[in-house]
Amino acid sequence: MAETFSDLVAAEDVLLFVNAAVTASGQREFRSTADEQRLSLDFLHAYVRVNYRPLYAASLALDINDHNAALVVERLLRHADEADPWEKRLEGRLIAARLATLPPPRVYRLFDALRAARVNNRRTRAVMRDWLASRPDLAHDAVKYRAGLKRAVRHAHLLPGGTELGDFLFAPRRRARYDDPRLDARRRARHEQAALYELPFTVAEGFAARHGVPRAVFLERMAPRMTRLERLRAQNRAGAPAADLAAMPLTRLALYALSLGFEERAARRAELTGALRAAARRAAGPHAGTWGRVAAVLDDSYSSYGSGVKRRRPLAVALGCHFLLEALARPGGYAPLWTSGSTDPLMVRPWGPTPLGARILDALETGPQRLLIVSDGWDNAPPGLAGEVLRVWRTRLDPERRTSVVHLNPVYDADGLDVRRLAPCVPTAGVRDAEDLPSLVEIAQFAEGRTGLAELRAYLDRRVALFLGDA
Repeated sequence: MAETFSDLVAAEDVLLFVNAAVTASGQREFRSTADEQRLSLDFLHAYVRVNYRPLYAASLALDINDHNAALVVERLLRHADEADPWEKRLEGRLIAARLATLPPPRVYRLFDALRAARVNNRRTRAVMRDWLASRPDLAHDAVKYRAGLKRAVRHAHLLPGGTELGDFLFAPRRRARYDDPRLDARRRARHEQAALYELPFTVAEGFAARHGVPRAVFLERMAPRMTRLERLRAQNRAGAPAADLAAMPLTRLALYALSLGFEERAARRAELTGALRAAARRAAGPHAGTWGRVAAVLDDSYSSYGSGVKRRRPLAVALGCHFLLEALARPGGYAPLWTSGSTDPLMVRPWGPTPLGARILDALETGPQRLLIVSDGWDNAPPGLAGEVLRVWRTRLDPERRTSVVHLNPVYDADGLDVRRLAPCVPTAGVRDAEDLPSLVEIAQFAEGRTGLAELRAYLDRRVALFLGDA
């Protein structure tokens, strides 16, 4: 019995860490400061790494956010002596696979953190060498991330490919010109205005300001070299090229829609709704239309504003989940209920209290096969009603679990070291991006306390195999 209890506690600890690693980014939230977030995360990373290192490494195969993925890699490399040779081999594959998915600036910041911590063992140098060797175009990195690449090469004691690249990084005045057109464009851009249009957008911005190029002219001429994200960020500026909204990720597109004023949202209703539905269909993939009757309780209360650094993030996750659940449900089988009572998802705004209990009652009356609740869990109109409704529903009215109920929480509670839960009888999972909803609903089954460590290990082993391409 003691062993079974121990396994349940271990499974609970690992799931608690996964929830934090999905949602927390070390930034200020509505109810906690950035320092509180970072302190809470540091404790969780240390606790899980020391007590469950293989599971800690396996979290790299899950949908944890980039911030925590970088922290996991850093701590695995910093404490490499804690792992046996077999664990090191698996960790090395997981680290390489996860670094390949991270944005390059995030990886260069990770290398800077390892450098600042004086982590320079053979394993760390091999990770840095292999990642740099896998980069499709180091000359592009040398132009766009020059300082980061220079520090990484120096820290790992590497010789950059070709003497020309080495000269560009460490002795830029040694050559009068470079054979590589990007390296030479970076050299010429200091005194030649036309050369800046051969550079990546973020690098060219600084030179355009130095040369006094009007912003509208600069954006128009740089349009062919801008990425989709750069187009989206510049969308409302004069001369900016139109962004292909339908190709944007669901949550980022929801953030963009919510950043617009109500009048612009109304004027572009067809365009924005069409783009959100297209992104949702892509995210649903083969699961589209397979979830039967679905009801959703979506939190657009005042706390869904988030914070100054994560502006409207919780609300954007709820909006993205709305369109994704619409795609997952059978045609005509989706019932959305916003806490404000709004019936127009494109016009939602962070406003009012959080009457989750009343909305959950309304949702259950529709007779759904699945009920999804997307909220930060602060039920306050009246406080505690949501938990009591779910308890009575689960224990008295639906003990056979004909209706699957899952709570997805986009906000990490630093004080509780977890995402805030509504009721012990309802599984809660952290969510950062709406497009991860299907996999998060799958892992939420382990949060009910009815499965132990063996089942969780088997699930993680499957995810690791899939992530590494071994399945």
